[in-house]
Amino acid sequence: MLSGGGARGAAHIGVLKALEAQHVPIDAIAGTSVGAVVGGLYASGLSPAEIEALIDSARWRGAFDERVPRRLQSFRRKTEDERFLVKLPLGLNAGRFRLPKGLVSSQAVTQLLREVTAPVATIHDFDRLPIPFRAVTTDIESGASVVLGSGDLVTAMRASSTAPGVFAPVEIDGRLLVDGGLVDNLPVEVARQMGVDVLIVVDVGFPLRSRQSLDSAPNISAQMLSIMVRRGSDAQRGLLRPSDVLVSPALGVDDSTFDLGITTRAIGLGEQAAQAVATRLAPLSISADEFARHLASRSAVRRGLPKIDSVRVAADSQRYARLLETEFAPLISRALQPQELDTAVGTLFGRGNFESVDYRLTATDADRAALEVSARRNSWGPNYVRFGLNLEDDFSGEANYNAAARFVIADISSLGAEWVWDFQVGSQPRIATEFHLPFGERARWFLMPQARFELRNVPLFEAGRFVADYRLRTTDYGLDVGREISNFAEMRAGVRSLTGRSRLRLGDPALKDSQFSAREYFTRFSYDTLDDRNFPRHGQSLRLEWRGERRALGSQRDADVATADWLAARSIGRNTAVLWTSFGTNFAANATEVRSLFPLGGFLNLSGLPRDSISGRHYAIGRLVYLRKIGAGGEGFLNVPAYAGVSFEAGNVWDRRDAIKWGDARKQGSAFFGFDTPLGPVYVGTGFGGADTPFYLFLGRTF
Repeated sequence: MLSGGGARGAAHIGVLKALEAQHVPIDAIAGTSVGAVVGGLYASGLSPAEIEALIDSARWRGAFDERVPRRLQSFRRKTEDERFLVKLPLGLNAGRFRLPKGLVSSQAVTQLLREVTAPVATIHDFDRLPIPFRAVTTDIESGASVVLGSGDLVTAMRASSTAPGVFAPVEIDGRLLVDGGLVDNLPVEVARQMGVDVLIVVDVGFPLRSRQSLDSAPNISAQMLSIMVRRGSDAQRGLLRPSDVLVSPALGVDDSTFDLGITTRAIGLGEQAAQAVATRLAPLSISADEFARHLASRSAVRRGLPKIDSVRVAADSQRYARLLETEFAPLISRALQPQELDTAVGTLFGRGNFESVDYRLTATDADRAALEVSARRNSWGPNYVRFGLNLEDDFSGEANYNAAARFVIADISSLGAEWVWDFQVGSQPRIATEFHLPFGERARWFLMPQARFELRNVPLFEAGRFVADYRLRTTDYGLDVGREISNFAEMRAGVRSLTGRSRLRLGDPALKDSQFSAREYFTRFSYDTLDDRNFPRHGQSLRLEWRGERRALGSQRDADVATADWLAARSIGRNTAVLWTSFGTNFAANATEVRSLFPLGGFLNLSGLPRDSISGRHYAIGRLVYLRKIGAGGEGFLNVPAYAGVSFEAGNVWDRRDAIKWGDARKQGSAFFGFDTPLGPVYVGTGFGGADTPFYLFLGRTF
């Protein structure tokens, strides 16, 4: 019998390892919360070593980091990260803002559990598992304890371990179920009802803090929860018989239920605790040969996977039948491959408009099964809003700020059409709208009519001396057609119409205002496998774009512009190296307008120069950035991830392409601290290599 206890529950694995080493067979398992997860995995036929490898894997730890892991997001959802920094979206429903039911999506955890329990996925009676199993949950509506002994194994494990507020409740048979630890953290009675003679009870839960450590609101709140859970556990302990064995791993009060970093330590303490009661366990031991046969019997059910003979869409998911059938139909008449199912589920979930995408298997024959798939729309939406902030101050009187909001009217069609509105106020006001209309068999192709109005300041410098400052106003509209290439790349092309004017704000009155009108073709290829946009540790991003103005379209000139941006990140431990290069060129000989100039200067764009203090018709810059995660245990500073970094930058602008030379490149750099806050990345640093030594306070996207 395995108790709840969050991350502390890794000790259960150590106890199971010690029991196997002592040849003690387990005839039935009852578990609560993390005890239900470890117990369910063991009951499915996994060994303690296999469970340990799963719980200690980067994929398991990453499943609790965010609502939707970036690796699962569609390319469209990834592009939102470039402008909108606040990761948590707010739902819009009936004119009111709504928060998600959980801070963390359970999708990644569910997919991982589905993958490792696939061999027993068609077993719906938990008494027919290699080891009979029960999971204890709580009905969040009535407060009653609910014991699950049949149904879907993964759903039962998830329901029992669903911490309210962290994960959304799990609905089973019309009841909303959450963590069983709220009502029965030590389910002695449940285990006794399974007909076993001797209980081995493992209690990893909730010691009480001393008075000295009750020094903050979080600690006091945690103490309150511990008191409530312990009261029920103490009552259950009172039901133990003299023949029962109690195992209490020596986990301390500082071994947090939320700290996944204690896994190795907890497993070791679990082994030690079970070894400490070896004499009590000895009468339960069997011979080595008998135990080998017991293990072989447990693992036999995991040999071979059924063949999928049909795919059907759940009754509550018929709106998305076309998407679901198209994605899963290729799996029919093939042996079940958990990785293929994981890919199909991840592709759909990454679109961003689903709270969950899941599947269940039902046996139709001895070695065949029907696959039932479901997709549940975001309960807090489907419409939502995301926010972005940008602030840059060089402490020399130059400051820029912007606040942005994106409103998404989502799930307009069964293929996920969206109508998006962007609003931005501040130094660079902006209003934009686009209609994303997917089509095609897997909704990978899309049409996107769009329009935008934008104002921005464009400073001009000559030989480092300020000459003028223009206010550039641009209005454009157009139509894109494109295709997502998996969830890591996109190709699009289109036609745009642009009009606008540049108005002199500061500078020589003799300088004239100008107007422009352009019609252009464009094409863009984008690639993104970064694990994070704020402070990437792994992956790459690439954007290649060409724009061509043509008189045949009604433009004032023929002109071509090409730009490229490539970034790669690699990490070892706390250390990360980022290589980042950018390039742009105008092919038109008369591209002298303000709108045709590429600016450089500012943080990570020649950090020794003031922002946008040089500009030209061509530019190139390369950056090498080193980041080291700092803070106790690498957990960050002020409860947010923190980094110390330096950059080395080389680049320049040129008015003629034949003048581009490496010897003309300016060599500069920066030293900074970075913080990955809920509002977005914040940097405090200084640049070097220019005439002055600018200081920076920067909130917003850099990479």
